[in-house]
Amino acid sequence: MEDDNNFLIERLSALQQEHRDLDAAVAALEETGSSDMLQIKRLKKRKLQLKDEIRILSARVLPDIIA
Repeated sequence: MEDDNNFLIERLSALQQEHRDLDAAVAALEETGSSDMLQIKRLKKRKLQLKDEIRILSARVLPDIIA
């Protein structure tokens, strides 16, 4: 159980880092006025996928406490 939780926490951390990296990449592309809108769109789509994964994993690692 503890190993599973540690794995989930590590995975969550990796996903959050990837999300931050993609955010920086999108910002850099937009800042430079890149005309590669398809690449920007792909990066943003991946960011949304990561956000969903992060939300799901967060709920598993830190379940809501119903009082």
